[in-house]
Amino acid sequence: MKTLASALALFVVLASNLHAGDWPAWRGPTGQGYSDDTAIPLTWSDSENVKWKVPLEFQGNSTPIVSGKKIFLTQANNKGATRSLLCLSRTDGKLLWKKDVTHADKELSWNPNWYSNSSPVTDGKRVIVSFASAGMYCYDMDGKELWKRTDLGSWQHKFGSGSSPIIYGDTAILWCGPNEKQGRNFLLSVNKETGKTVWEHDEKFGSWGTPLIVKHDGKDQLLLGTNPMLKGIDPKTGKELWKCGGHNKFVYASPLFGNGTVVGMTGYNGQAFAVTLGGKGDITSDRLWLHPRATQRVGSGVVIDNHIYIVEESGIPHCYDLNSGAEVWQVKKRPNGGKTWGSMVYANARLYVLMKNGSTLVFAAGPKYELLATNKLAAGAATNSSLAVSDGEIFLRTFKNLYCITQK
Repeated sequence: MKTLASALALFVVLASNLHAGDWPAWRGPTGQGYSDDTAIPLTWSDSENVKWKVPLEFQGNSTPIVSGKKIFLTQANNKGATRSLLCLSRTDGKLLWKKDVTHADKELSWNPNWYSNSSPVTDGKRVIVSFASAGMYCYDMDGKELWKRTDLGSWQHKFGSGSSPIIYGDTAILWCGPNEKQGRNFLLSVNKETGKTVWEHDEKFGSWGTPLIVKHDGKDQLLLGTNPMLKGIDPKTGKELWKCGGHNKFVYASPLFGNGTVVGMTGYNGQAFAVTLGGKGDITSDRLWLHPRATQRVGSGVVIDNHIYIVEESGIPHCYDLNSGAEVWQVKKRPNGGKTWGSMVYANARLYVLMKNGSTLVFAAGPKYELLATNKLAAGAATNSSLAVSDGEIFLRTFKNLYCITQK
């Protein structure tokens, strides 16, 4: 498929040190939930197709990442006073090492257990993690601290923070914030080897979605969703290239990109819209379509060929035409999976999304609506995370456990 092929080509350019099957960042190698894995299972349960299941000491919302034989994820305890990066063995889930960061100052959060919402990122040589107000840290693959940035200010929003760092060439880029009433909201680019600042880009308002690097007309762009604009930023300099209005103040989802078109989606009855790249300055008048007061979206969708797929927080799945915004699936009742904050993963012509109750819905990726499977875990499972996919295995994080799921 054209969209997946072009995204994977960009991944090869940006992350040449990684293994082909790695899931090295939030939403995988492309930042859009795409996987070329054709061996992951369609069905599982708490016992079926489970390679291993290990308990987690504390809750967390972040999604695991995978590099070679190692898995990395974050957690927090003591009401955010301790924030941790965990490294586990891919073979059996055994804890290999853990690095704790202490943070004594108060930080706002919707839930006292949710202070490590950001996923780490790795280039196969180092792993970089954001602990929000506690700072940005870099470790080697064996857990040795290489550098840290504890000068990024206090991030204060009643809903906490959520953006994950990304690696771009020799730099690591972090969307710092959000700050609701005071404090900075800014993009920070640092040298990934030293942590020294390369550039900064300030914004008036913050958001939770992780920025996305795409290539258009032979040039890289960083897509940033904020209030009220979706923006294109030069990832080498931090210079704004274009902006398009249409967001509200709750931008939880990451931008989507396919076939030269960018899609922005917001939550709390916010809007959704699409615009074709190529313009400069304010390109709001060039929008292809706008859904006013669409719905609540927390997780991010995917663009496959000429269609957008997403499951809203209520659990209702949607398929939209990329060019017109027209609803294709027309699903009125949610499947038996409850609500979700999960972001979609595309693999083997299927769409996987993790639900809040620990079940995973699997849809066929096509304009004809088809629910292929509903995979349930044990009663009482709960999660706000998303799936990670690597070499025929799915890594699924709940509040209590980490699962490795594979076809037996």
